[in-house]
Amino acid sequence: MFLKKVLASAAVIATVALSTTSALALTVGFSQIGSESGWRAAETTITLQQAKDRGIDLKFADAQQKQENQIKALRSFIAQGVDAIFVAPVVATGWDSVLKEVKEAGIPVILLDRTIDSSDDLYLTAVTSDFIYEGSVAGKWLVDAVDGKECSVVELQGTTGSAPAIERKEGFEQGLAGSNVSIIRSQTADFTRTKGKEVMESFLKAEGGGKNICALYAHNDDMAVGAIQAIKEAGLKPGSDILVVSIDAVPDIFKAMMAGEANATVELTPNMAGPAFDALDAFLKDGTLPPKWIQSESRLYTKDDDLQAIYDQKKDLGY
Repeated sequence: MFLKKVLASAAVIATVALSTTSALALTVGFSQIGSESGWRAAETTITLQQAKDRGIDLKFADAQQKQENQIKALRSFIAQGVDAIFVAPVVATGWDSVLKEVKEAGIPVILLDRTIDSSDDLYLTAVTSDFIYEGSVAGKWLVDAVDGKECSVVELQGTTGSAPAIERKEGFEQGLAGSNVSIIRSQTADFTRTKGKEVMESFLKAEGGGKNICALYAHNDDMAVGAIQAIKEAGLKPGSDILVVSIDAVPDIFKAMMAGEANATVELTPNMAGPAFDALDAFLKDGTLPPKWIQSESRLYTKDDDLQAIYDQKKDLGY
């Protein structure tokens, strides 16, 4: 495989050039979770564009949110003799066996936007946000927004067992610590808009038509957008009757914020591929090992920001 040739030949290594356009005829396999959200679609678009700009042949596989499909894709990439593999893992566990196969084949693996519960010697690096930090920012924003008042929160969780679902919940609870804000109901909605609406409808029905709910916290914007529709159909005003805070910062949540139907979002940049390709280039050039975790950028957006400008910018990025 290409990687083995690079490691075996200093002459080859010396000829590898680093630039925004890769000088190597690299083939990279990319196992994507699916297209469950606007953010995920943007990540796919940006990854494909980054590969094109660098002259890299990207083999794309859509797992449709099933780990078994990702495992099949990784084994297919091994058979195709790719030079590296990017994977956005749908869940955190169950990767040891296939990643050992990839390692034995001499193919470096880079995780994108999610981590796994495996030994870190099975992958080169992970390019992710700090999910705990994101949840904490959302929780602290809500505590400040209610200013000491009691507030009952319903929570829409991401896919059960996924790193962002686990850690965004943990971070949010950290952000609420010592306050009068508490979670009264929490259920997965699989990061999808349809499930977000469905689960929110059940929350509203269980809590007096929504009268007992002060705020909604969603692990991603798509679930929040679905929940906003459910709140409106229940005759309530999202953003005022029920505060809405979520994570990802996709364009549609900015439309909701401009309409006064959402209050805050914490950004998760979809450009995980840029830092991943940079780390891969450096590794293939001279064996430079990246840190095991490369943290992406995050920030809080509220009504005080220029929402229209941010919306336009994000649409230009391919959301």
